[in-house]
Formats: sequence, structure tokens, C-alpha cells
Amino acid sequence: MRIKLRPANGQDFDYCRLYFAEMKWIIEELRLNMDWQEASFQEPWKATEVRIITLDDSDIGGCRVLSTTMRFYLRKSIDRPFQRRGIGTQVIHRLIDEGNRANQPVRLNVVKINPAVHLYERLGFRIVGEDERKFYMKRNPETTKEVSS
Repeated sequence: MRIKLRPANGQDFDYCRLYFAEMKWIIEELRLNMDWQEASFQEPWKATEVRIITLDDSDIGGCRVLSTTMRFYLRKSIDRPFQRRGIGTQVIHRLIDEGNRANQPVRLNVVKINPAVHLYERLGFRIVGEDERKFYMKRNPETTKEVSS
């Protein structure tokens, strides 16, 4: 599998709305207002913060990475036919590596009923806060100790 992350462009906005198709069950389960969810997605969307996940040069998902001097923040979604194949794990590993190189923690929010919580925990994310619907998770950068010869 050749998985790549390419920068998004202005034409990718509609494609990135797949987030709602993948999150529909959560939105319905939590009885969230879909109109509000869509409006909040549109308002902050900036192509410079979005990367499109490709598999063998075909778009299969997207992730939003807010990189600041303080942290990386991740939001990702992968088209249903490509889920549970290790792709999301590979993408997260790449972003963790970016955080490590920048010596910054990687943070994400996940709805409590989303089974991805377990994936994030396996990848070293820890719950650092919560509200009635979400866990706020963080993975600190790894530090490598130099071994003297």
C-alpha cells in the first residue's frame, strides 16, 4: 500500500465533507444538530491545514492538522471501504513523527462512543480531559537519549 499525505487545495473542500458521512452515526446517536455541525465545519476550513490521504494516488480520506508553536491537533476521516486496514494508524504514526521532530505534543478530541478511542490509546495517547461527549487526548513527544560510545 502506498499511502501519502498531499496538501489540500480549494477543490478539496467538498471531498473533505466525507467527514460527515463517516460521522453520521455519531451525530445521530448524540442527537447533534447537523446544520450546526456543517456550519462549524465550513467556517474554519483552510486548505493549508488539510492534507488529503491517498492510497495508490486515489483520494481515500483527509486530515486536518493545526500546527502551532504549542501543539499539533489532529482530525481525520477515512472513507468507509478503506477503514480497518491500518491506513489510519499509518497516518497517525506519520503525524506523531512530525510532532516528535517538532518536540510538540499531538492532541485530538474523540467522541466517547467512537471505537477509535482504543486505537488512540494503543498509539500512546492519554486522556487529559473530558466533557459529557468527548475525550480530549494528548500524546507527548518522544525523547531520544543519546548513547555515548
